[in-house]
Amino acid sequence: MTPAVKQMEKAKIPHEIQTYDHDPNAESFGLEAAEVLGLDPATVFKTLLAELDRSSPKSETVVAVIPVTHMLDLKALARAAGAKKAAMADPAEAERLTGYVVGGISPLGQRKRLRTFIDQSAADHDLINISGGRRGLEIRLDPDDLARLTNADFHPLIAD
Repeated sequence: MTPAVKQMEKAKIPHEIQTYDHDPNAESFGLEAAEVLGLDPATVFKTLLAELDRSSPKSETVVAVIPVTHMLDLKALARAAGAKKAAMADPAEAERLTGYVVGGISPLGQRKRLRTFIDQSAADHDLINISGGRRGLEIRLDPDDLARLTNADFHPLIAD
């Protein structure tokens, strides 16, 4: 059981765990999950980490949760976070901060609690799917529950 699943169970949030055999050669972990589990890709969300104002002493790493079908708009994330700039975090740093492996990073149960921003499209769905903390493990939950658990807000975060 991963820290993400433990957090869901401790909070007594209704959810569903879905597992599948991950293909290490898959080009997109999120799209692989959607395909293998027969999910609408618009309801499968990936967890990305970005650094805000990297050159500033007030630099901060944040989490963005966006649909697997889209790319993160770094300028939109910076605006949502009240920063000047955002850049993708180094994968090794993302793993160190979250305690998860890239491709299995969950917005839940992270080693260090980071400010989290969820793309506004999540609010269009009754249920969304997020990584459960390892490749091949998905958690299906209400996007409002995810926002409460991560203390996140919904913002436009995806590139056109």
